[in-house]
Amino acid sequence: MRVIEGHFRGTRGKIAIVASRFNQLVVDPLVAGAVDSLKRHGILEDQLTIVWVPGAYELAFVSKHLAQTKSYQGLIALGAVIRGATTHYDHVAGEAGAGIARVATETGIPIAFGVLTTENLEQALERAGSKVGNKGSEAAMALLELLDLLEQLNG
Repeated sequence: MRVIEGHFRGTRGKIAIVASRFNQLVVDPLVAGAVDSLKRHGILEDQLTIVWVPGAYELAFVSKHLAQTKSYQGLIALGAVIRGATTHYDHVAGEAGAGIARVATETGIPIAFGVLTTENLEQALERAGSKVGNKGSEAAMALLELLDLLEQLNG
């Protein structure tokens, strides 16, 4: 039986992190976690670009623009959507996820999804580097694994 799986290896290509400025208190540590993990696995600073967008809703639009440039081997989308008193949360969270998935499928550029969707600020902070780990770091690792897997599949 043949098993193909990705590994956490660096790449020679460029990686862009697309990050939401809204809820920046939460997103800043997600970005820091992603950058730290990428560097620990051989990604150099000159391979990284960080692009700040207004909010999670804009992540897909800017990710598509970056993917279409063909300058990046992969992208990481980071943001935080925290439930409030209205249904705005449902629309933003759903569209961010669906939009990012659609961009990856349409462009063929892998995009790691690191958008937190939480009930409150405490949950978001827990997932941005305190009690529950750092989901930005996890998204970076997912991208590295996926890039390595694609390299193997494409031979």
